[in-house]
Amino acid sequence: MGIFKNASFDEHRRWSYTVPVVCYVILIVMILVLKLPLKPSLKPHIESIDLFAIRLKNSNFNSDQAASRSDGDWQKEYFVNDKNGRFTNIQILSEVFALADTNRDQRLDVRELSAWIRKKIFQHVTEAVGNNQALFNQIDINPQDGVISWAEYHKYFMIHRGFSAAFADNHDEKRHRGVPRRIKESIKKDQAAWSQLAKLEPFSMNADEFLAFTHPESSVAHHLELVEEMYEKFDKDGDELLTEDEFSIFHPEGNDDESLAIRQDEESRRKTFRTLIDRNQDGKANRQELLHYVAPESPRHADQEAEALLGLADVDHDNRLSLDEVLNHPNLFLKSKMIDAARGFHDEF
Repeated sequence: MGIFKNASFDEHRRWSYTVPVVCYVILIVMILVLKLPLKPSLKPHIESIDLFAIRLKNSNFNSDQAASRSDGDWQKEYFVNDKNGRFTNIQILSEVFALADTNRDQRLDVRELSAWIRKKIFQHVTEAVGNNQALFNQIDINPQDGVISWAEYHKYFMIHRGFSAAFADNHDEKRHRGVPRRIKESIKKDQAAWSQLAKLEPFSMNADEFLAFTHPESSVAHHLELVEEMYEKFDKDGDELLTEDEFSIFHPEGNDDESLAIRQDEESRRKTFRTLIDRNQDGKANRQELLHYVAPESPRHADQEAEALLGLADVDHDNRLSLDEVLNHPNLFLKSKMIDAARGFHDEF
């Protein structure tokens, strides 16, 4: 009986030492497992092609990417980054060429180019406006109060750049140590644009201001600012009506060569006023006509882009583009509104 009692005591004593040791080892392992993954995430994962091209823009984070639709092949969006890595540049350009070639003659004339680009512009603007509120709600979370603070936006930006949430919350926002220079430059540009657009305090944006920040080409408020700039520049008598002469005749404070160049451009500006601005042909442009002129849906954007692409890629000078001519200038077309309307507009605005 004593033997069994001593054995039981030894067994109990052995477990009294073993259990704490095992628990301690498990605790150490759990701590290591939980902490170690945080270290690599302090460094951003830099994509081969920037998913945040042009501020956080190209595409409202995700809104301009390819999606299946039921309203026509022309609405296929080829967002040129690793999201469509399964397509080669040749495949993208070849398919878009075929879709834009409405008369199936294996050539694109300026009208076909312009028509296709207008469709791409309409698609981009529609998606930008339609997705703005959803994106706004994703960022407006701390607190969810109907406005986005710079802190909320900056955290979202950093996380979508590949940084951990802990790093986004705790890093030095003045020096941005550990952040690549390219991202630092993007942050500075964002801060400058934010300070110009954010009218609320403290340094926050409502949904309309945020649309002007992410997609200025789609923002009515931004269009109104452009019209005001046109009035300040051209409306000599201050009557808020631009005449053809006011728009076309510009007297710079510069040298003679600059003045000569502007005089030579006068006829071109008169043509622009008559065909693209003065919609009712009364010789004057009111605010509504100017708003139509600066809006992305204005035919001038598509027409000018089509003429520029034709002028740069039409090697045989037949005023049409062949598929070979398009494929011989891949960067030109991939960055144009013909393929990526978002990038094209954000470069301009």
